[in-house]
Amino acid sequence: MDGGAIRRWAALGTAALSLSGVFALAAPGTAEAAAVGRCAGREVRTLPFRTGTVHVYRSNGFVCATTVPKKPGSGILLVSVQARGNRPVTDRGHYKHHAGPVTVHAGHRCVRVRGAAGRGAVASGWILC
Repeated sequence: MDGGAIRRWAALGTAALSLSGVFALAAPGTAEAAAVGRCAGREVRTLPFRTGTVHVYRSNGFVCATTVPKKPGSGILLVSVQARGNRPVTDRGHYKHHAGPVTVHAGHRCVRVRGAAGRGAVASGWILC
């Protein structure tokens, strides 16, 4: 291989790496945006309230929940999941789009789910028994 061929192959390799870098930078933003606020498993309950909704999912003994406000940026958001006999696991803060996901291992135990967005709130009582 002569020097010109090596330079052409090097230039082609550099172009391919640069192009793949552009795709790598563009793809995670869209994939991450789609996955944010999502729980594994299937949705088993939806708890609507005046200012938002709590989505509850179950998968292989785990229960997961997220709180989504009706208006993005509507103040403090909260989501909490408690398996019977354990302490609640809570995510609370000034979030724009959702609180959570919060996941607990419940096995076959009942869980209690709470959610809040701004001045509205909901509590499930013991569910999924």
